[in-house]
Amino acid sequence: MKIKNILMKNNKIYSKNLVPSKKVYGEKLIEIDGVEYRSWNPYRSKLAAAILNGCKKLLIDEGSHILYLGAGNGTTASHISDIAINGIIYAIDISTRAMEDLIEVGKSRPNLVPILADANHPQRYKFIGKIDMIYQDIAQRNQVEIFIKNMEEYGCERGILMIKARSIDVAAKPRKIFEKAKKELERKFKIEEMIILKPYQKDHVAIFI
Repeated sequence: MKIKNILMKNNKIYSKNLVPSKKVYGEKLIEIDGVEYRSWNPYRSKLAAAILNGCKKLLIDEGSHILYLGAGNGTTASHISDIAINGIIYAIDISTRAMEDLIEVGKSRPNLVPILADANHPQRYKFIGKIDMIYQDIAQRNQVEIFIKNMEEYGCERGILMIKARSIDVAAKPRKIFEKAKKELERKFKIEEMIILKPYQKDHVAIFI
């Protein structure tokens, strides 16, 4: 799969740096044909893991308007910012500590907007307006419910959900959790693909709507 602003080389992935010479989390910078790229670590980013594991269609393009739920410290959000150069990423997180890092990342990235909020209450950040898709990476027991609630609140037809099995049930087999999540989502949406994130991420699956 070819993705604009993404470079695949020797089973490694890089994103074209929106802010040349600036790193976000200590990643390696490389230059090819006068273009600077940031190494994208699949052990720190589930989206990178999904791409390396054969994602057929990323859903994100240069003009995407994305609601990112559970943006954390901004690692993956910064790489999405490299891809959606003419779009915008509304980066939601409930942690004030993570928000400090997100704000710092957003200072040099005009398409990244950090918002301190609880993803359980999508109406509280409805001021962001229309979005094209939702990307979610939240380690909560009700992560599938949160995703569905936000998808419906914003009338989204496209989304990427990272399922963390151990956050839903530490005792159950991950495969059973993934199948249950799939059935819940299929009641509302059409699933395009599911990608197991091994060996980069244990007990995780990426679901593309």
